[in-house]
Amino acid sequence: MDQEDTVKEQHEIQTKAESTMKQITTAGPEPGPEPGPGPEPEPEPEPEPGPEPGPGPGPGPGPGPEPGPEPGPEPEPGPSCVSFRSDPSKDIITDFKGDLSTDPRTELRLIEPGPEPGPSCVSYRSDPSKDIITDFKGDLSTDPRTELRLIEPGPEPGPSCVSYRSDASKDIFTDFKGDLSTDPLTELRLTEPGPEPGPSCVSYRSDASKDIFTDFKGDLSTDPRSLGVNGSSGAEPDSIFMLLEDNIISFVKAELKHMQNIVDGDNPECSESQMEGEDDKQRRSSREAFLNITLYFLKRMKQEKLAERLQSSTKAHRYQCQLKSKLKKKFQCVSEGVAKAGSPTLLKEIFTELYITEGGTGEVNQEHEVRQIETASRRSDTAETAITLEELFKAPPRKHRPIRTVMTKGVAGIGKTLLTHKFTVDWAEDKAQQEVHYTFPLTFRELNMLRGRSFSLVGLVHHFFSGSKEAGIYSFQDSQLLFILDGLDECRLPLDFLSTQTLTDVSESTSVEVLLINLIRGELLPSARLWITTRPAAANQIPPECVDMVTEVRGFTDPQKEEYFSRRSTDEEQVSKIMSHIRTCRSLHIMCHIPLFCWITATVLEDVFKSREEGELPRTLTQIYSHYMVLQNKVKNVKFDGGAATDPHWSPQSRKMMESLGKLAFEQLQKGNLIFYESDLTECGMDLKAASVCSGVFTQVFREESNLYQDKIFTFIHLSLQEFLAALHVHQTFISSNVNLLSNQPLKRKKKKNSSKMLASKKKTLNLLHQSAVDEALRSPNGHLDLFLRFLLGLSLPTNQRLLQGLLTQTGSDSQTNQRTVKYIKEKLSESLSTERSINLFHCLNEVNDRSLLEQIQQSMRSRRLSTEDLSPAQWSALVFILLSSEEHLDVFNLKRFSPSEKAFLKLLPVVKASKKAELSFCGLSERSCAALSSVLSSQSSSLKHLDLSNNDLQDSGVKLLCEGLRSPHCKLDSLRLSFCGLSERSCAALSSVLSSQSSSLKHLDLSNNDLQDSGVKLLCEGLKSPHCKLDSLSLSGCVITRVGGASLAAALCFNSSSMRELDLSYNHPGDSAVKLLSQQLHNLRADHGGEQRIKAGVRKYFCHIHLDTNSINTNLRLSDNSRTVTRVEEKQLYPDHKDRFDYCWQVLCSTGLTGRYYWEVERNGNVYIAVSYGRIRRKGNSSDCVFGRNDQSWSLNCFSGFYSFSHKNKDTRISSCRSSGRVGVYVDCPAGRLSFYEVSSDSLRHIHTTCTSFTEPLYPGFMFWSIDSSVSLSPL
Repeated sequence: MDQEDTVKEQHEIQTKAESTMKQITTAGPEPGPEPGPGPEPEPEPEPEPGPEPGPGPGPGPGPGPEPGPEPGPEPEPGPSCVSFRSDPSKDIITDFKGDLSTDPRTELRLIEPGPEPGPSCVSYRSDPSKDIITDFKGDLSTDPRTELRLIEPGPEPGPSCVSYRSDASKDIFTDFKGDLSTDPLTELRLTEPGPEPGPSCVSYRSDASKDIFTDFKGDLSTDPRSLGVNGSSGAEPDSIFMLLEDNIISFVKAELKHMQNIVDGDNPECSESQMEGEDDKQRRSSREAFLNITLYFLKRMKQEKLAERLQSSTKAHRYQCQLKSKLKKKFQCVSEGVAKAGSPTLLKEIFTELYITEGGTGEVNQEHEVRQIETASRRSDTAETAITLEELFKAPPRKHRPIRTVMTKGVAGIGKTLLTHKFTVDWAEDKAQQEVHYTFPLTFRELNMLRGRSFSLVGLVHHFFSGSKEAGIYSFQDSQLLFILDGLDECRLPLDFLSTQTLTDVSESTSVEVLLINLIRGELLPSARLWITTRPAAANQIPPECVDMVTEVRGFTDPQKEEYFSRRSTDEEQVSKIMSHIRTCRSLHIMCHIPLFCWITATVLEDVFKSREEGELPRTLTQIYSHYMVLQNKVKNVKFDGGAATDPHWSPQSRKMMESLGKLAFEQLQKGNLIFYESDLTECGMDLKAASVCSGVFTQVFREESNLYQDKIFTFIHLSLQEFLAALHVHQTFISSNVNLLSNQPLKRKKKKNSSKMLASKKKTLNLLHQSAVDEALRSPNGHLDLFLRFLLGLSLPTNQRLLQGLLTQTGSDSQTNQRTVKYIKEKLSESLSTERSINLFHCLNEVNDRSLLEQIQQSMRSRRLSTEDLSPAQWSALVFILLSSEEHLDVFNLKRFSPSEKAFLKLLPVVKASKKAELSFCGLSERSCAALSSVLSSQSSSLKHLDLSNNDLQDSGVKLLCEGLRSPHCKLDSLRLSFCGLSERSCAALSSVLSSQSSSLKHLDLSNNDLQDSGVKLLCEGLKSPHCKLDSLSLSGCVITRVGGASLAAALCFNSSSMRELDLSYNHPGDSAVKLLSQQLHNLRADHGGEQRIKAGVRKYFCHIHLDTNSINTNLRLSDNSRTVTRVEEKQLYPDHKDRFDYCWQVLCSTGLTGRYYWEVERNGNVYIAVSYGRIRRKGNSSDCVFGRNDQSWSLNCFSGFYSFSHKNKDTRISSCRSSGRVGVYVDCPAGRLSFYEVSSDSLRHIHTTCTSFTEPLYPGFMFWSIDSSVSLSPL
């Protein structure tokens, strides 16, 4: 409402008030009705004055009311029938907006007289007293005795029938224009009477007093005077007026508090009556009158601005309550399946929480949604951060900018729209987002209908939300708004964000698309919040920079599925059977992530349980949808055709409808449309009337909606049902007319006179249709025909054809027909297909009931005879499918369980992608593997959070490739281990760029045992200084770091209040000063095992001196060279007896057990074993428990003439060729479980063999001598 309208309204109120005051002051009271039976009334004498009498109710001094009768002669009065009655007294509002409470003397008083009068039947009545405005223009504050009084007579009266009655007293507006606040003596008082009267029948009654709205928010029940007072109780007027005083004061206080909250912007909750729609005319009138009184007093107090603010804020708050009420009524009830059919149910009763995750981007995902569901089904429930609706606009940690625009993605039927309804209802019920003043939910379906029309943003709100214009909603400056834009994928407006003009004025008219673009860009109403929902394929219509947070609805987790089915039925046994069945059918289990598919599945299975006691439950998607269509046709026969449930399923009329729907489904599927307008129907040869009939009959298959203009919108209840009907149409068209709709060309075949030959030909050509469909699906870049292909193949099974008998032409497809299709699919699986294509082909095999390939691999896995070296490409695909389809979540994938090789890694890459943690240490990976891993980390669907690549020769070139994936905004990696990967300072530059990347989520980085040196650490510190670095722990153990590198680290951690808490600098030489500084900045610093010897390159930095244990040496071994050389000899040596001595095996152990990182070298000659062993290895006898490498307590490198072999647990692995003599280096990292052997030549080391295990006890170096004169010498470095 503009300023001119406001001034006009205020002038009208003032004029009305002044006019009414003149009427009051010039007109006397009209005679009342005849009194009831009793003595004739005598003229009333002048009342005896009470203490400090004041003037009457006129504007100044003057006569009071007509005198009552003379007091009776008796001191005690008789019965009285005095009646104070007003029939239409409801809707009286008294609005005191001035703060009268500031003066402690301010009172509203009823002053009782001294002596009581005698009996009287005088009646004070005025029929036309309604709408009277009393205007005290005189300055009442000038006289300290000013009072508003009801004066009773002096002595107690006798019997009386005096009646104070006014039939038309409702809507009285009392306007105190005198400035009461200027005089501190001004009082409005209720004064208690003097002596109490005798018995009385005085009645204060009002027949029309019901439904008077007085909103006393205080608890009036605490006042004992509020109990037992009613119209027939005979209560004294004093007690009634005392109670009335309390009620009025409570009402005034509550209303003023409510108004103050509105003015202060506290957005008070709407009252229950307002939310329930019970705020009727009478109550609104009461509040309106009180508001007018408050506005008047504010203006008299010279608070015009506050009065204007209160008036506009109150209107806005009233509209907010109306909006909440309307939205609650609109969205609080739902009908599952479709909106037109079914019994409406309260949303809160059937709503099951959906799994919503934060993260990702608004980039397009063109994959078929069933592929995305597959991916979601493989994720662990804890793989990503789940958020609630309450957290939707809450800024995540480390994100300082407030969230304005949220985009929520999700496949069709996943529950996005239902989620917006739940959000809106929660807001309307004051349960969430109460900082939002107005929520305006819109759909793109509705907005599409406004194409070509012009609106301002204000006009658009007025158009869709009735009452907003009347409430004066013309500016949104002081309000927090939320616009919900549901269904971006259904938008048919041209959203051109690059060339669209800028618009900032909410009152300027333009096209709807320009409004939306500027609203989304934040040019128009930047303070508003936006929530946009979309299917993933349409997410890129909005630029990423316009979206502050992207969330994704993942549908139901496994526990939520069970909760959903439990909510549907009270039959616990049936729910248990349904859940058990779904778990055993992988395709059903995956699809049940979609709430709507849960509803379809539950509908089918409940009907199956009800209609038959025995028989196999539907296990494939084709079976489920075939059952569903039959069930819907049964409903149609009974509900619309008046038939019986046992009648034939398909009539000519219903078949024709299905043909029309099938054609529409297929043609629109090819275009990618999920909703259809009249123009789409016309293109498919379907008129509006036929579409309306279909939607009215097959209400839970095809539905019709109307917008504000009653324009028709049609849609299938879910994309999967559209794909099923499309496959049905293609199959039926091919069978009936021999036309392959996928290629639009008829298949030529010769005419056969013999019907059996024609049938055989039809079976053969059906395989051609299937083969063309397989090829077409494999050529699809995004898999948009994946589900269609499954249905098409499934419809060839005789079981499904029998189910659809009467609708589907029977082909008599036999096992031979299916085998040809199965063979063709297996041939395709042997080709180099993507994982997604291979998985869908396995689902296709499941639809035609062929599991031979899977059972073969599963049998090999169960018997542990699976050899990855011998697997064919099809078998590799089967292995991947089995692993991905496992009911157990792939939290940890360990490649060594299958084959620790790069070939196996590349074959099982999809499993790595689906896993939360990948253990790839000691798997022989190279630069090639890093390139593959980079693509995994860059994928939107990757679940990988922990990656261990330790002990692989990746080199700097491999890590550089890996960092490309680590910098991707889709990368979710939290922990990366690159220990012993042959890295140098050149890797640090790439890793530093990852740490400084805004999208990086890396918190734990292990670079230990790489010779990064000070130069590499300096480069790494550039990333540590970045404000985007989220690193919590860093391991640089054994990285050849000196004082220079230590100083760089200390400076970097001081630079930007680093988030890092843990740093491992063990086995380095960082210097005492750096260690001191770092220890002050970190919660956990490791700097042990330091010293100058740690700045050597490679494993030699861990060199240690070992000593032979002479108590363990065999008597055929001779010590020399100060006990540093051992040689096997024929003659026995004179060693004392000892319990630790090897009495038979030609072996010796060293004296010190090793628990950390150690390296030593030995010069060997002849055939010897170089081993490490637990100290508890058996010493007596010649069994395998005593021999190094023949048990689980020792590990041995066997050096023979010409070759090396490695032994553990009595298993030998031949490694490589070797010389008959030479130096061998041994490195052990006990905590990491690494044991490595090297051939030492001059200053270089050639790696021989590394094993990875878990060492649980200290290790003792040991040697065994196979031949006479073979020897070992402990070498210095």
